[in-house]
Amino acid sequence: MTHLTPTKMQRSGMRALFIIQIFSTLSFSVLYSTLVLYTTKGLNLGPDTSIAITGSFIAFNYFLHLLGGYIGGRFLSYRLLFSFSMLFQTIGCIILSMINLDSLYWGLAIFLTGCGLNVTCVNCMLTQLFEAHDKNRESAFLWNYSGMNIGFLIGFTMSGFFQIDQNYSILFLVAGASNIVTLLITFVNWKILKDVATHLTQAATQRQIRLGIIGVLMLIVLSMVLRWLINHSSFSNEFILIVGALMFFVIGGIAFQQRVKEVGKKIWAYFVLCLASLVFWTLYQMAPMGLTLFFLHNVDRTVMGFTVPPQWLLNINTIIIIIAGPTLAYVCKKLREKGVTIRIPVQFAIALLLIGIGFAILPFGIYFANAEGISSFSWVIMSYILQSLGEILLSPIGYAMIGQLIPARMQGLMMGTWLMVVGVAATLSNYFSQLSFDEAKVNSPLETNPGFSETFSLLGWSAIIAGGILFALTPVLKKLIQEKGAHDTPHPYNAPEDTP
Repeated sequence: MTHLTPTKMQRSGMRALFIIQIFSTLSFSVLYSTLVLYTTKGLNLGPDTSIAITGSFIAFNYFLHLLGGYIGGRFLSYRLLFSFSMLFQTIGCIILSMINLDSLYWGLAIFLTGCGLNVTCVNCMLTQLFEAHDKNRESAFLWNYSGMNIGFLIGFTMSGFFQIDQNYSILFLVAGASNIVTLLITFVNWKILKDVATHLTQAATQRQIRLGIIGVLMLIVLSMVLRWLINHSSFSNEFILIVGALMFFVIGGIAFQQRVKEVGKKIWAYFVLCLASLVFWTLYQMAPMGLTLFFLHNVDRTVMGFTVPPQWLLNINTIIIIIAGPTLAYVCKKLREKGVTIRIPVQFAIALLLIGIGFAILPFGIYFANAEGISSFSWVIMSYILQSLGEILLSPIGYAMIGQLIPARMQGLMMGTWLMVVGVAATLSNYFSQLSFDEAKVNSPLETNPGFSETFSLLGWSAIIAGGILFALTPVLKKLIQEKGAHDTPHPYNAPEDTP
């Protein structure tokens, strides 16, 4: 067998994960863009109930990434946990295709068990391809993020076509088929995606088997717990906020406990950037909830005689990211070659300003609405463009940041925590979405416009202020993140094959 050099192994792993991202994202993108519409139009649930279910689904999806970071590398290898997650997503899609209220709750619970755990696995499989100080990691995550958004583009476009006839059953089955394709690609690239320097790699084979059985049982129990939680959204939202707050205390405790001063400083920098990302994602997760209903009822969706499905609006985001991801990777590479580095806090601050402006302009669109209270499509397009540019500066850079700031033994937990922040943000978005309109008046733009305007303005200016604060903190964060006397160590990618 020809021995692959680390560089070739990196490229093979990057290519495999890029393709995996496309197909694994597709089914989630279908539910992300369609759930609030399916529950209101397909199951005839009220807007408040639909937003609560959608909010819980999105919140748990990201919140469970914390659990994925704990199970992955400890009970199941990242690649094996990812494979189980795809199996659960497939089963969830099949159950959802039955189109009734009971199948909605069970389908979402089983689907969430899968999609809530797999993103951490993909990110950890990608970050372990690189040494701690390898700046090529940032480019790899930008490319991978573009792959994920290709999946979103396909899923949103497909959902829009099926939405026209409200053929939700076939839509969910097609989404499930994409998960089967993902499983096949994963098995083909099994050896390339092995774990590196995790807790599980250091365990004996018998112990790995015992831990693996425990891991599978955890997945089964989790799906049952989620079935109850989705049906009790008020409790679920409070639970997510409480655990999210506790995790911030845990991060602070971990930073205090570090014996190596430099490691503790970097974890404190991670802590501050987590808070910044919480502000960003709270605005961003309005898209599948409050913004979707605003677009559906309060915006002129007719373009050249064709009524644009709400899911297609999200394609503005995906197209920009697909183009901007590789472009930003190229620009960053060229700047590094010239000795210029754009610091992570600066990128995050710019992201907050962009998404803040994206929301702050929506009240102007409402102010210039026509006599029926219908706003122009152009204001929503401008908002989504700004949100998308902000996302490309924050999200993939945040994933890459984990490998730079966090020691390998804690990367799974911290990657899960980073993604959990999005779940907390989705819970907050759920509250803001329901505050922005009165359910009894949802079909009356003139009556709901003031509520939407007030909410968008509040969120937009809050993000702009947060961006300004982060700019002011950049010198402090630069000192915390700065690597002093850091030397690359040999990457243990060619370690023996010792994980399930």
